[in-house]
Amino acid sequence: MRQSFDALRERQFRLLFTGQIVSLFGDAVTGVALAFAVLDLTGSATDLGYVFAAKTIPLVAFLLIGGVFADRLPRRAVMLVADVVRFGAQGAVALLVLTHTAHIWQIVVLQAVSGTATAFFNPASTGLTPLTVSPERLQQANALRGLSMASTGIVGSAVSGALVAGVGAGWALAIDSVTFAVSAYFLAQLQLPPHVKIAAQSFLGDLREGWREFATRTWVWVIVVAASFGNMMSSVFVVLGALVAKESLGGAGAWATILAALGVGSLVGGFVSLRVRARHPLFFGSSLLGFLALPTALLALHAPVLVIAAGALLAGGGNMIFNALWETALQQHIPAAALSRVSAYDWFGSLAFQPIGLVVAGPAAVAFGVSATLWFATAGILAMALLAVATPGVRHLQAAA
Repeated sequence: MRQSFDALRERQFRLLFTGQIVSLFGDAVTGVALAFAVLDLTGSATDLGYVFAAKTIPLVAFLLIGGVFADRLPRRAVMLVADVVRFGAQGAVALLVLTHTAHIWQIVVLQAVSGTATAFFNPASTGLTPLTVSPERLQQANALRGLSMASTGIVGSAVSGALVAGVGAGWALAIDSVTFAVSAYFLAQLQLPPHVKIAAQSFLGDLREGWREFATRTWVWVIVVAASFGNMMSSVFVVLGALVAKESLGGAGAWATILAALGVGSLVGGFVSLRVRARHPLFFGSSLLGFLALPTALLALHAPVLVIAAGALLAGGGNMIFNALWETALQQHIPAAALSRVSAYDWFGSLAFQPIGLVVAGPAAVAFGVSATLWFATAGILAMALLAVATPGVRHLQAAA
Protein backbone atom coordinates (compact mmCIF):
# COMPACT_ATOMS: atom_id res chain seq x y z
CA MET A 1 0.00 0.00 0.00
CA ARG A 2 2.91 2.33 0.73
CA GLN A 3 3.84 2.31 -2.97
CA SER A 4 0.42 3.83 -3.70
CA PHE A 5 1.79 7.14 -2.36
CA ASP A 6 5.08 7.09 -4.27
CA ALA A 7 3.99 10.06 -6.40
CA LEU A 8 4.44 12.21 -3.30
CA ARG A 9 8.15 11.31 -3.30
CA GLU A 10 8.50 13.52 -6.37
CA ARG A 11 9.07 17.09 -5.17
CA GLN A 12 7.25 18.91 -7.96
CA PHE A 13 4.07 16.90 -7.55
CA ARG A 14 4.34 17.21 -3.78
CA LEU A 15 4.36 21.01 -4.07
CA LEU A 16 1.39 20.98 -6.45
CA PHE A 17 -0.48 18.56 -4.19
CA THR A 18 0.16 20.61 -1.03
CA GLY A 19 -1.11 23.83 -2.55
CA GLN A 20 -4.16 22.05 -3.91
CA ILE A 21 -5.10 20.38 -0.64
CA VAL A 22 -5.04 23.73 1.18
CA SER A 23 -7.16 25.41 -1.49
CA LEU A 24 -9.63 22.51 -1.60
CA PHE A 25 -10.06 22.76 2.16
CA GLY A 26 -11.16 26.35 1.67
CA ASP A 27 -13.57 25.33 -1.09
CA ALA A 28 -15.13 22.70 1.19
CA VAL A 29 -15.59 25.28 3.93
CA THR A 30 -17.28 27.61 1.45
CA GLY A 31 -19.72 24.96 0.22
CA VAL A 32 -21.76 25.17 3.41
CA ALA A 33 -20.92 28.75 4.40
CA LEU A 34 -21.95 30.45 1.15
CA ALA A 35 -25.24 28.54 1.02
CA PHE A 36 -26.23 29.61 4.52
CA ALA A 37 -24.92 33.16 4.07
CA VAL A 38 -27.38 33.55 1.18
CA LEU A 39 -30.24 31.76 2.95
CA ASP A 40 -29.70 33.91 6.07
CA LEU A 41 -29.72 37.00 3.87
CA THR A 42 -32.91 36.32 1.88
CA GLY A 43 -34.20 32.84 2.79
CA SER A 44 -34.75 32.14 -0.92
CA ALA A 45 -33.69 28.96 -2.73
CA THR A 46 -34.02 30.93 -5.99
CA ASP A 47 -31.45 33.48 -4.79
CA LEU A 48 -29.15 30.64 -3.74
CA GLY A 49 -29.43 29.17 -7.22
CA TYR A 50 -28.57 32.55 -8.74
CA VAL A 51 -25.43 32.82 -6.59
CA PHE A 52 -24.23 29.33 -7.52
CA ALA A 53 -25.07 29.96 -11.17
CA ALA A 54 -23.19 33.26 -11.10
CA LYS A 55 -19.96 31.33 -10.50
CA THR A 56 -20.73 28.57 -12.98
CA ILE A 57 -21.92 30.66 -15.96
CA PRO A 58 -18.68 32.65 -16.47
CA LEU A 59 -16.71 29.51 -15.67
CA VAL A 60 -18.40 27.83 -18.63
CA ALA A 61 -18.26 30.94 -20.83
CA PHE A 62 -14.49 31.44 -20.46
CA LEU A 63 -13.31 27.81 -20.34
CA LEU A 64 -12.41 27.59 -24.02
CA ILE A 65 -10.45 30.83 -23.81
CA GLY A 66 -8.76 29.50 -20.68
CA GLY A 67 -7.83 26.30 -22.48
CA VAL A 68 -6.15 28.16 -25.33
CA PHE A 69 -4.21 30.36 -22.92
CA ALA A 70 -3.13 27.30 -20.91
CA ASP A 71 -1.66 25.66 -24.03
CA ARG A 72 -0.07 28.90 -25.31
CA LEU A 73 1.38 30.19 -22.01
CA PRO A 74 3.22 28.53 -19.12
CA ARG A 75 0.46 26.72 -17.25
CA ARG A 76 1.87 27.58 -13.83
CA ALA A 77 1.65 31.31 -14.62
CA VAL A 78 -1.99 30.96 -15.67
CA MET A 79 -2.82 29.15 -12.41
CA LEU A 80 -0.96 31.71 -10.30
CA VAL A 81 -2.91 34.64 -11.73
CA ALA A 82 -6.18 32.75 -11.27
CA ASP A 83 -5.40 32.05 -7.61
CA VAL A 84 -4.61 35.72 -6.91
CA VAL A 85 -7.91 36.81 -8.49
CA ARG A 86 -9.89 34.25 -6.48
CA PHE A 87 -8.11 35.35 -3.29
CA GLY A 88 -9.38 38.90 -3.85
CA ALA A 89 -12.91 37.97 -4.89
CA GLN A 90 -13.59 35.57 -2.03
CA GLY A 91 -11.98 37.97 0.45
CA ALA A 92 -14.40 40.68 -0.67
CA VAL A 93 -17.39 38.37 -0.15
CA ALA A 94 -16.13 37.51 3.35
CA LEU A 95 -15.73 41.21 4.20
CA LEU A 96 -19.26 42.04 3.03
CA VAL A 97 -20.78 39.20 5.05
CA LEU A 98 -18.73 39.96 8.17
CA THR A 99 -19.68 43.65 8.08
CA HIS A 100 -23.38 42.85 7.42
CA THR A 101 -23.35 45.01 4.30
CA ALA A 102 -23.81 42.24 1.75
CA HIS A 103 -26.45 42.38 -0.99
CA ILE A 104 -27.25 39.52 -3.32
CA TRP A 105 -26.09 41.43 -6.40
CA GLN A 106 -22.65 41.98 -4.82
CA ILE A 107 -22.23 38.29 -4.02
CA VAL A 108 -23.37 37.41 -7.55
CA VAL A 109 -20.79 39.73 -9.14
CA LEU A 110 -17.92 38.51 -6.97
CA GLN A 111 -18.78 34.86 -7.56
CA ALA A 112 -18.77 35.61 -11.29
CA VAL A 113 -15.22 36.99 -10.97
CA SER A 114 -14.16 33.87 -9.09
CA GLY A 115 -15.78 31.62 -11.69
CA THR A 116 -13.96 33.42 -14.51
CA ALA A 117 -10.61 32.84 -12.80
CA THR A 118 -11.46 29.16 -12.29
CA ALA A 119 -12.14 28.89 -16.05
CA PHE A 120 -8.44 29.60 -16.61
CA PHE A 121 -7.19 27.55 -13.66
CA ASN A 122 -8.88 24.20 -14.38
CA PRO A 123 -7.64 23.47 -17.93
CA ALA A 124 -4.15 24.58 -16.91
CA SER A 125 -4.23 22.25 -13.90
CA THR A 126 -5.09 19.19 -16.01
CA GLY A 127 -2.23 20.00 -18.37
CA LEU A 128 0.24 20.77 -15.57
CA THR A 129 -0.11 17.53 -13.59
CA PRO A 130 1.75 15.29 -16.11
CA LEU A 131 4.68 17.75 -15.95
CA THR A 132 5.11 17.18 -12.21
CA VAL A 133 5.14 13.37 -12.00
CA SER A 134 6.66 10.42 -13.88
CA PRO A 135 4.34 8.70 -16.41
CA GLU A 136 4.03 5.45 -14.49
CA ARG A 137 2.68 7.36 -11.48
CA LEU A 138 0.18 9.48 -13.39
CA GLN A 139 -2.99 7.60 -12.36
CA GLN A 140 -1.66 7.53 -8.82
CA ALA A 141 -1.15 11.30 -8.92
CA ASN A 142 -4.71 11.84 -10.18
CA ALA A 143 -6.02 9.52 -7.46
CA LEU A 144 -4.09 11.45 -4.82
CA ARG A 145 -5.56 14.70 -6.11
CA GLY A 146 -8.97 13.08 -5.73
CA LEU A 147 -8.08 11.94 -2.22
CA SER A 148 -7.13 15.49 -1.30
CA MET A 149 -10.53 16.66 -2.51
CA ALA A 150 -12.29 13.98 -0.50
CA SER A 151 -10.36 14.45 2.73
CA THR A 152 -10.69 18.22 2.65
CA GLY A 153 -14.38 17.80 1.88
CA ILE A 154 -14.84 15.88 5.13
CA VAL A 155 -12.80 18.21 7.32
CA GLY A 156 -13.94 21.38 5.55
CA SER A 157 -17.64 20.52 5.82
CA ALA A 158 -17.30 19.78 9.52
CA VAL A 159 -15.33 22.96 10.17
CA SER A 160 -17.75 25.02 8.09
CA GLY A 161 -20.78 23.67 9.96
CA ALA A 162 -19.13 24.56 13.26
CA LEU A 163 -18.12 28.02 12.05
CA VAL A 164 -21.56 28.83 10.63
CA ALA A 165 -23.25 27.71 13.83
CA GLY A 166 -20.66 29.35 16.09
CA VAL A 167 -19.38 32.60 14.60
CA GLY A 168 -21.18 32.92 11.26
CA ALA A 169 -20.52 32.25 7.59
CA GLY A 170 -18.22 35.25 7.06
CA TRP A 171 -15.24 33.70 8.84
CA ALA A 172 -15.55 30.51 6.81
CA LEU A 173 -15.48 32.57 3.61
CA ALA A 174 -12.42 34.45 4.89
CA ILE A 175 -10.60 31.14 5.39
CA ASP A 176 -11.32 30.17 1.79
CA SER A 177 -9.85 33.45 0.58
CA VAL A 178 -6.57 32.84 2.43
CA THR A 179 -6.24 29.32 1.02
CA PHE A 180 -5.99 30.70 -2.52
CA ALA A 181 -2.98 32.74 -1.45
CA VAL A 182 -1.38 29.63 0.04
CA SER A 183 -2.02 27.71 -3.19
CA ALA A 184 -0.33 30.48 -5.18
CA TYR A 185 2.72 30.32 -2.89
CA PHE A 186 3.25 26.60 -3.54
CA LEU A 187 2.70 27.00 -7.28
CA ALA A 188 5.43 29.65 -7.30
CA GLN A 189 7.91 27.08 -5.91
CA LEU A 190 7.49 24.64 -8.83
CA GLN A 191 10.48 23.99 -11.11
CA LEU A 192 9.07 22.71 -14.40
CA PRO A 193 10.44 21.82 -17.85
CA PRO A 194 10.49 24.75 -20.30
CA HIS A 195 7.09 25.50 -21.76
CA VAL A 196 6.66 23.96 -25.23
CA LYS A 197 5.13 26.59 -27.47
CA ILE A 198 2.46 25.52 -29.91
CA ALA A 199 2.66 26.55 -33.56
CA ALA A 200 1.67 30.18 -34.10
CA GLN A 201 -1.85 30.49 -35.48
CA SER A 202 -5.04 32.44 -34.84
CA PHE A 203 -7.07 32.04 -31.68
CA LEU A 204 -9.83 30.37 -33.69
CA GLY A 205 -7.23 28.10 -35.25
CA ASP A 206 -6.18 26.98 -31.77
CA LEU A 207 -9.79 26.28 -30.89
CA ARG A 208 -10.36 24.30 -34.11
CA GLU A 209 -7.28 22.20 -33.49
CA GLY A 210 -8.44 21.43 -29.94
CA TRP A 211 -11.93 20.63 -31.25
CA ARG A 212 -10.52 18.10 -33.72
CA GLU A 213 -8.71 16.29 -30.93
CA PHE A 214 -11.93 16.36 -28.88
CA ALA A 215 -14.55 15.51 -31.50
CA THR A 216 -12.72 12.70 -33.28
CA ARG A 217 -12.74 10.56 -30.13
CA THR A 218 -16.23 9.19 -29.45
CA TRP A 219 -15.35 8.16 -25.91
CA VAL A 220 -14.43 11.76 -25.07
CA TRP A 221 -17.49 13.61 -26.34
CA VAL A 222 -20.02 11.01 -25.18
CA ILE A 223 -18.68 11.16 -21.62
CA VAL A 224 -18.78 14.96 -21.76
CA VAL A 225 -22.38 15.01 -23.04
CA ALA A 226 -23.42 12.60 -20.29
CA ALA A 227 -21.60 14.70 -17.70
CA SER A 228 -23.23 17.89 -18.97
CA PHE A 229 -26.79 16.69 -18.48
CA GLY A 230 -25.89 14.69 -15.39
CA ASN A 231 -24.36 17.75 -13.72
CA MET A 232 -27.44 19.80 -14.59
CA MET A 233 -29.58 17.25 -12.74
CA SER A 234 -27.12 16.94 -9.85
CA SER A 235 -27.21 20.71 -9.30
CA VAL A 236 -30.83 20.31 -8.20
CA PHE A 237 -29.51 18.33 -5.23
CA VAL A 238 -27.11 21.17 -4.34
CA VAL A 239 -29.85 23.82 -4.23
CA LEU A 240 -32.76 21.85 -2.81
CA GLY A 241 -30.59 19.83 -0.43
CA ALA A 242 -29.57 22.97 1.46
CA LEU A 243 -33.19 24.16 1.48
CA VAL A 244 -34.56 20.83 2.76
CA ALA A 245 -31.83 20.70 5.40
CA LYS A 246 -32.70 24.18 6.63
CA GLU A 247 -36.47 23.57 6.70
CA SER A 248 -36.85 19.98 7.89
CA LEU A 249 -33.56 18.22 8.64
CA GLY A 250 -32.11 20.45 11.35
CA GLY A 251 -30.21 23.20 9.56
CA ALA A 252 -26.55 23.72 8.68
CA GLY A 253 -25.38 20.77 10.78
CA ALA A 254 -27.54 18.33 8.83
CA TRP A 255 -26.38 19.66 5.46
CA ALA A 256 -22.77 19.57 6.63
CA THR A 257 -23.24 15.93 7.69
CA ILE A 258 -24.53 14.98 4.23
CA LEU A 259 -21.67 16.81 2.50
CA ALA A 260 -19.17 15.24 4.89
CA ALA A 261 -20.52 11.79 4.02
CA LEU A 262 -20.06 12.66 0.36
CA GLY A 263 -16.47 13.48 1.25
CA VAL A 264 -15.97 10.20 3.14
CA GLY A 265 -17.23 8.28 0.13
CA SER A 266 -14.88 10.25 -2.10
CA LEU A 267 -12.03 9.44 0.28
CA VAL A 268 -12.74 5.72 0.05
CA GLY A 269 -13.08 6.00 -3.71
CA GLY A 270 -9.74 7.80 -3.86
CA PHE A 271 -7.99 4.96 -2.03
CA VAL A 272 -9.57 2.47 -4.42
CA SER A 273 -8.35 4.60 -7.35
CA LEU A 274 -4.76 4.27 -6.13
CA ARG A 275 -4.85 0.52 -6.68
CA VAL A 276 -7.47 -0.20 -9.34
CA ARG A 277 -6.16 -1.47 -12.66
CA ALA A 278 -9.12 -1.88 -14.99
CA ARG A 279 -8.48 -3.09 -18.53
CA HIS A 280 -11.38 -0.90 -19.70
CA PRO A 281 -11.17 1.97 -17.19
CA LEU A 282 -13.95 4.21 -18.52
CA PHE A 283 -16.46 1.37 -18.71
CA PHE A 284 -15.67 0.44 -15.13
CA GLY A 285 -15.78 4.06 -13.96
CA SER A 286 -18.98 4.95 -15.83
CA SER A 287 -20.79 1.95 -14.35
CA LEU A 288 -20.31 3.53 -10.91
CA LEU A 289 -21.92 6.86 -11.83
CA GLY A 290 -25.43 5.56 -11.17
CA PHE A 291 -24.67 5.92 -7.47
CA LEU A 292 -24.87 9.70 -7.97
CA ALA A 293 -28.67 9.39 -8.14
CA LEU A 294 -28.93 7.89 -4.64
CA PRO A 295 -28.78 10.99 -2.39
CA THR A 296 -31.18 12.91 -4.65
CA ALA A 297 -33.69 10.05 -4.56
CA LEU A 298 -33.36 9.76 -0.78
CA LEU A 299 -34.06 13.49 -0.40
CA ALA A 300 -37.19 12.99 -2.49
CA LEU A 301 -38.25 10.17 -0.16
CA HIS A 302 -37.83 12.45 2.89
CA ALA A 303 -35.34 9.97 4.34
CA PRO A 304 -33.56 10.71 7.65
CA VAL A 305 -30.25 12.59 7.55
CA LEU A 306 -28.11 9.49 8.16
CA VAL A 307 -29.81 7.56 5.36
CA ILE A 308 -29.27 10.42 2.90
CA ALA A 309 -25.68 10.60 4.12
CA ALA A 310 -25.23 6.87 3.36
CA GLY A 311 -26.43 7.47 -0.19
CA ALA A 312 -24.07 10.43 -0.49
CA LEU A 313 -21.20 8.22 0.68
CA LEU A 314 -21.77 5.75 -2.18
CA ALA A 315 -22.19 8.60 -4.65
CA GLY A 316 -18.91 10.18 -3.59
CA GLY A 317 -17.03 6.90 -3.91
CA GLY A 318 -18.29 6.10 -7.40
CA ASN A 319 -17.71 9.63 -8.65
CA MET A 320 -14.16 9.77 -7.32
CA ILE A 321 -13.11 6.50 -8.94
CA PHE A 322 -14.56 7.65 -12.26
CA ASN A 323 -12.83 11.05 -12.08
CA ALA A 324 -9.37 9.53 -11.47
CA LEU A 325 -9.78 7.11 -14.37
CA TRP A 326 -11.19 9.83 -16.65
CA GLU A 327 -8.38 12.33 -16.04
CA THR A 328 -5.78 9.61 -16.56
CA ALA A 329 -7.42 8.52 -19.83
CA LEU A 330 -7.32 12.09 -21.15
CA GLN A 331 -3.69 12.58 -20.13
CA GLN A 332 -2.62 9.27 -21.66
CA HIS A 333 -4.54 9.41 -24.95
CA ILE A 334 -4.58 13.14 -25.85
CA PRO A 335 -1.41 14.78 -27.30
CA ALA A 336 0.29 16.92 -24.65
CA ALA A 337 0.30 20.08 -26.81
CA ALA A 338 -3.52 19.99 -27.06
CA LEU A 339 -4.31 18.62 -23.59
CA SER A 340 -5.41 21.88 -21.96
CA ARG A 341 -7.68 22.74 -24.90
CA VAL A 342 -9.31 19.30 -24.84
CA SER A 343 -9.61 19.65 -21.07
CA ALA A 344 -11.28 23.02 -21.63
CA TYR A 345 -13.82 21.45 -23.99
CA ASP A 346 -14.34 18.78 -21.33
CA TRP A 347 -14.94 21.35 -18.58
CA PHE A 348 -17.04 23.51 -20.89
CA GLY A 349 -19.28 20.65 -21.97
CA SER A 350 -19.51 19.12 -18.52
CA LEU A 351 -20.65 22.38 -16.95
CA ALA A 352 -22.60 23.90 -19.84
CA PHE A 353 -26.06 23.07 -18.50
CA GLN A 354 -25.27 23.13 -14.79
CA PRO A 355 -26.28 26.81 -14.42
CA ILE A 356 -29.70 25.91 -15.85
CA GLY A 357 -30.19 23.36 -13.09
CA LEU A 358 -29.05 25.84 -10.46
CA VAL A 359 -31.37 28.59 -11.68
CA VAL A 360 -34.39 26.39 -12.39
CA ALA A 361 -34.25 24.21 -9.25
CA GLY A 362 -35.90 26.78 -6.97
CA PRO A 363 -38.73 27.85 -9.34
CA ALA A 364 -39.36 24.20 -10.31
CA ALA A 365 -39.70 23.25 -6.65
CA VAL A 366 -42.27 26.05 -6.20
CA ALA A 367 -44.21 25.06 -9.32
CA PHE A 368 -44.12 21.25 -9.05
CA GLY A 369 -43.05 20.56 -5.50
CA VAL A 370 -39.67 19.70 -4.00
CA SER A 371 -40.13 15.92 -4.20
CA ALA A 372 -41.27 15.93 -7.84
CA THR A 373 -38.31 18.08 -8.85
CA LEU A 374 -35.90 15.77 -7.02
CA TRP A 375 -37.40 12.67 -8.67
CA PHE A 376 -37.01 14.22 -12.12
CA ALA A 377 -33.36 14.97 -11.34
CA THR A 378 -32.84 11.39 -10.15
CA ALA A 379 -34.17 9.98 -13.43
CA GLY A 380 -31.94 12.30 -15.43
CA ILE A 381 -28.78 11.25 -13.57
CA LEU A 382 -29.54 7.55 -14.14
CA ALA A 383 -30.23 8.11 -17.84
CA MET A 384 -26.88 9.82 -18.38
CA ALA A 385 -24.98 7.05 -16.58
CA LEU A 386 -26.66 4.49 -18.85
CA LEU A 387 -25.73 6.53 -21.95
CA ALA A 388 -22.04 6.42 -21.02
CA VAL A 389 -22.02 2.68 -20.24
CA ALA A 390 -23.90 1.81 -23.44
CA THR A 391 -21.43 3.58 -25.79
CA PRO A 392 -18.99 1.16 -27.52
CA GLY A 393 -16.14 3.67 -27.52
CA VAL A 394 -16.40 4.02 -23.75
CA ARG A 395 -16.73 0.28 -23.16
CA HIS A 396 -13.76 -0.67 -25.36
CA LEU A 397 -11.16 2.01 -24.52
CA GLN A 398 -8.17 0.23 -23.00
CA ALA A 399 -5.80 1.55 -20.39
CA ALA A 400 -2.33 2.54 -21.60
CA ALA A 401 0.45 0.14 -20.73
